[in-house]
Amino acid sequence: MKLLKKMPIGIGFACALLAGSAQASVTIGGTRVVYPLEQREVTVKLDNDSKTPSLVQAWIDDGNADAKPGEIKVPFVITPPIFRMDAKKGQTLRVMYTGEPLPQDRESVYWLNVLDIPPKASSATEVNSLSLAYRTRIKVFARPAGLPGKPEDAAAQLSWKIAASADGKSHALSVSNPTPYYVSFSEIDVESNGHTFRNEQGGMVAPRASAVLPIAKMNAVAAGAKVHYIAISDYGGPIDGDAALGE
Repeated sequence: MKLLKKMPIGIGFACALLAGSAQASVTIGGTRVVYPLEQREVTVKLDNDSKTPSLVQAWIDDGNADAKPGEIKVPFVITPPIFRMDAKKGQTLRVMYTGEPLPQDRESVYWLNVLDIPPKASSATEVNSLSLAYRTRIKVFARPAGLPGKPEDAAAQLSWKIAASADGKSHALSVSNPTPYYVSFSEIDVESNGHTFRNEQGGMVAPRASAVLPIAKMNAVAAGAKVHYIAISDYGGPIDGDAALGE
């Protein structure tokens, strides 16, 4: 989720990182969207939990969080793209695949953005206060029909090994994904000789690809070390698993 000072909707996508415990009024009903490409559309439920209305803008990007909504080229259309949400009300977004060619042997990933802009100040007190807008951004997995295996089984098929960190001063984890599904993690631990080294920021590995994930303060790994991970299911739930570390 991201945080902005109040600004015109045309530049509302230029967000700074959210700090503290502030929360958006408009929330998305889920932590990810799975789009089976054989379907005509999927729907996403939004709720406005606040006591005031909000102006909402929704769009999908291809991975560039700073790209302007009007300049992004993605094979999806969202309706409605801009709308008012009254207090304590809901709204359904319709996401439709335009049919442009996508890989048919693996998933593709995009990001759904929901920008929540609070109402204009209506009193002198509100005029002198800081008004904030929030952007929530979640993954959209475009899933072709007929992919082999099950997405919930993909994490168990990954292979792990020790790799050098980006700065070359410690160790990291290299994970390889032979499946056609993206695998996302909320947490990864390396358990070695009675010590636990942790990655709490999570990460993601693409289909039939590899990724290097940082592990804090992991300078040495003993023989027999193992990985414990928490992957994320299609429904946002945890998938716990353990894996051996390869050479």
